[in-house]
Amino acid sequence: MLRKIVKIDEEKCNGCGLCVTACHEGALQLIAGKARLISESYCDGLGDCLPECPTGAIVLEEKETVEYDEESVKKHMDKSKAQQEAALPCGCPGTHAKLIAKKNTEPTTVLSSEPLQSNLTQWPCQLKLVPVTAPYLDNAHVLIAADCTAFAYPNIHQTFMRNKITLIGCPKLDDTDYSEKLTAILKQHEIKSVSILRMEVPCCGGIVQMVKKALINSGKMIPWNVVTISTDGKIMQD
Repeated sequence: MLRKIVKIDEEKCNGCGLCVTACHEGALQLIAGKARLISESYCDGLGDCLPECPTGAIVLEEKETVEYDEESVKKHMDKSKAQQEAALPCGCPGTHAKLIAKKNTEPTTVLSSEPLQSNLTQWPCQLKLVPVTAPYLDNAHVLIAADCTAFAYPNIHQTFMRNKITLIGCPKLDDTDYSEKLTAILKQHEIKSVSILRMEVPCCGGIVQMVKKALINSGKMIPWNVVTISTDGKIMQD
C-alpha cells in the first residue's frame, strides 16, 4: 500500500538516540551508532521522531510498503518493556542515595605529595539510578557529565566536580530519555546552576539536547553552561 513512512539519512545522523526515545512504537533503534528503522510495519508515519532530531536526518516519504501493524507493535513494545524492567535495579544497596562527607580542602596540584581527593559528594551518581527526590539535589550546583569525560579529562574532580552534585550518563548507550527525569528534578528542587560536560564526539550532543529540553520544560530560569572535552583530554569549549 502507498503510505508515509520515515526515511533516515545516515550521513546526517549523529547517533544521539533522541528519535529512538521519541518513537512510541519502538520502530527505531541505534545500530552501529546510527538510527535505523527496524521494521516498516512498526512505523505509523505520524513523525513524532522528526522534531527531536537535532540534525534533520529524518523525513517522511510516501512509498509503497507494508501496512502499519498495531498488533505487532504492541507485542514488540511489551517485550521491550519486560526487558527494561528486568534490567532495573532491585533494592541493591549500591543504588541507595547517600551523601559523602568531604573536607573543604584547597585543590590538590599534580606536584603535591598528598594523594588526590575525590570530589564526588553523593551516591549514586549514575543519572539512571539517582532518585528524583534525593535531598542532596536541594539548592545544589549540578554537573551533568557524559561518562567518558571522567576518563578523557584527568583533573575532572578538581576542575568540574568540586562543590557540585555530579550526575553521569551516556546519551548513546543508556537506553532512556533523560530529559523527562531531568525535568522532574528541576521542577522538584531549587537547582542553583547546571553545568554540562560533554565529549567532542557528535553523539555526545544528545546530552546537551536532553538538558536543554528539561530546562525549557521545567519553566525555570536556571544558569547553565556547556564545556566540551576533546578525545585527547583538552578543554575545547568553556
